[in-house]
Amino acid sequence: MLVTSWKPIDGAAETLRTLADNQIACAYLTNTTTRTRAQIAQLLTDAGMVVSPDEVVTAAVLTADYVRSRYPDARCFLVNSGQIGEDMPGIDLVYSSEFSGPTAPERPDVVLLGGAGPEYSHLTLSWVYDWMAQGVPVVAMHRSTAWTTEDGLRVDTGMYLIGMEETSGRKATAVGKPAPEGFLSAAGRLGVDPEEMYMIGDDLNNDVLAGQVVGMTGVLVRTGKFRQDTLDRWAADEFAMQPNHVIDSVADLPALLDL
Repeated sequence: MLVTSWKPIDGAAETLRTLADNQIACAYLTNTTTRTRAQIAQLLTDAGMVVSPDEVVTAAVLTADYVRSRYPDARCFLVNSGQIGEDMPGIDLVYSSEFSGPTAPERPDVVLLGGAGPEYSHLTLSWVYDWMAQGVPVVAMHRSTAWTTEDGLRVDTGMYLIGMEETSGRKATAVGKPAPEGFLSAAGRLGVDPEEMYMIGDDLNNDVLAGQVVGMTGVLVRTGKFRQDTLDRWAADEFAMQPNHVIDSVADLPALLDL
């Protein structure tokens, strides 16, 4: 919504400055799990958008909250592309990248799935599937099936989950978008009700409609993940919830808000 491959969308920095000038608070809810909150804030700031770490709500932060409340003291096997332990204080993490041989690691109490990348190897996914079939809880930081890069789409965690859930007969718990917890957490961090917030995103289902479900005003942008055929198919269903607004990019947000 703001960047693609960490390069700013045209007009994004100007939009954030306009929001700041009008004293409109922002929270940045992201399923990005390759970087910590501090790293994300720095990358956005380097791209011309002044963002502080405490404004960033990542799927890792939400997952840590969930594990602390549901599985205290659990030994967690984390499959993720990126070192994000600093955003998960108090969680006993074992990184899948520490294991490369054919022998499976000791069975964990919980499996945590972050963003997909080279760590999602055949061997590692086989371990996860085996544990899942045995009843080990699997907590996914999100169910995103793909993300957008300058070179095209890349397969993400949700794509693997679909197959593992279907064949194991067990369901993973997902805590990032589109689960409601992330949106409610963002509202809570700003100290406002969801009905007072706008959710701006490039993913019709995971961002916009999911935000609308908890009471936010949804704004879909035609950049990043946006696909016109997806919106057209959705709009053709007269019974489906529709986005409250559709704009060309985040650069058009100030006009939508009459700023």
